[in-house]
Formats: sequence, structure tokens, C-alpha cells
Amino acid sequence: MHRIAQYSLRLVREASFPYGDNIIHQPEDAAKIMQLHYAGKDREVFSIIALNIKHKVIGIHDVSVGSLFASVVHPREVFKSALLMNAAAIILAHCHPSGDTQPSQEDINISRMLIDAGKVMDIPVLDHIITGTDDGQYASYTSLKREGLL
Repeated sequence: MHRIAQYSLRLVREASFPYGDNIIHQPEDAAKIMQLHYAGKDREVFSIIALNIKHKVIGIHDVSVGSLFASVVHPREVFKSALLMNAAAIILAHCHPSGDTQPSQEDINISRMLIDAGKVMDIPVLDHIITGTDDGQYASYTSLKREGLL
């Protein structure tokens, strides 16, 4: 007789950090949160900010940690965490430890792919924020939405 495994899924809070108003009104709000989150990172990290229906941040999930130059991102991993957090919408984010926040063509392509996947999942992707360092501090950012790239 074969046995069939039965599973349950759980979302586990690993850490938290204090932040004032955690409602995203504009790209700067998301960038400030992610600059705090990425403080001290020396590699590219790709994350999502999960939002409720009123755009209040309900969680951040690091989807992928890469090298100095790149990280691997797949829609399955992005939306798995969004679904577990019951996100009404998400914002994509990643850091460029080089300091240059100019999006690459690959950044634009993955953003568009995730936007299309979000449409299927009914979880809109609102923006993609790229943060960069200035003397070890995350000071600059680019919003792909504001730049007209989404």
C-alpha cells in the first residue's frame, strides 16, 4: 500500500523592524522601506512588498539572494509568498550594490513577466523599485513605473 503525504502551509514571521507610516502612497514610500530592509547588503537581493487592499504593508519577502551582479527570479517564487501573505497587490524591489539604479533590460523584462503573471493571479504588480548604495548607505532609487518602463 502506498502512502499519500498530507501537508499544511504556514507563514512564519522571521523578523520585523520599526517604521512609521507603513502605507504606500508613492514610490518614495516603498523606496524608504526597502532602503532600511537592504541596509548592509553586499549582494543583489530581490524582494516583494506585500500590500493589503488599502496599500498598507503586510510583509516583505526576500525571494532571491544573488551575486554582486544578479539574482534569479521566477514568478512561482514571487507569487507563492504573495499568496501566503494574502496580498491584494505587490511591489517588486531589488538592490544594486554597485550603486547604479539604472534598470537593465533584464530588470524590465522580469518586471513585465511578473506583471503578466500578477494579472493571471489577480495580484497586481504596482511598481518595481531599484535601490542603490552611496558610501554603504542605500540612498538612491529608481521606480520603473515612474520612469514609464512598466
